[in-house]
Amino acid sequence: MTADELIITTCLQAGRIMVENGSEISRVDDTMMRIAQNAGVISANTYVTITGVMMSIQGRNATQIAAVNRRTIDLEKVAQVNQLSREFAANTIDLPTLHQRLSTLDQASRSFPLWLQLLGAALVSGPLMIMFRQEIANTWPTVVMGTLGYLIFYLLNRYLKIKFLSELVAALMIGFGAEWAVQIGWGTNVNDIIIGALMPLVPGVPLTNAVRDTLAGNFVSGPARGVEALISAAALGFGIAVVITLF
Repeated sequence: MTADELIITTCLQAGRIMVENGSEISRVDDTMMRIAQNAGVISANTYVTITGVMMSIQGRNATQIAAVNRRTIDLEKVAQVNQLSREFAANTIDLPTLHQRLSTLDQASRSFPLWLQLLGAALVSGPLMIMFRQEIANTWPTVVMGTLGYLIFYLLNRYLKIKFLSELVAALMIGFGAEWAVQIGWGTNVNDIIIGALMPLVPGVPLTNAVRDTLAGNFVSGPARGVEALISAAALGFGIAVVITLF
């Protein structure tokens, strides 16, 4: 691998990891350009979207493309890439070491264990319901339905790998569970339970990144991320609408 190829490969690897794990496009572009400049490249061109990352070096026959095949939210990996970029800028590590450590980071599975994710879903569901509705009567039903809904989403998304279908089924379960809790007298307001239980599944980070990308002038990635977030919201809303219609 030539020096130019190593520079481009390293930049693309950093950019792809950041896009896959939920970084906004402007941050991805800035990180790639900083790595290239610190590697001695004066003029480089980058083009970043949510489905692919491209880079070339002006005046040299060196252009590469990296496809983005999956997208999730793991801001810890984004922070790790930024930290490696800073270490490279400070000459703490050289380019081959940066490439090797990015490869290790890309292959590492840094997701939190399932029990901790379920605990997080429970802590998000109940307190947010209390904040929105200013009452605590439905706290425990909301915590239970929010945790079960996230568990169903996690299992379906892991094995079927169809995010929108997983969200739809999870919303259906939350809706039916909320109705059941109210009918047996465990809860008092089905709307309050549904509002809190849906919170762990709401696509907040993708929607925020869509707005930030659009405001930064990325009129391809911004609207694309916005559509992705809206489809997720529509899947959740459709699942709840079905339950409300039935009951």
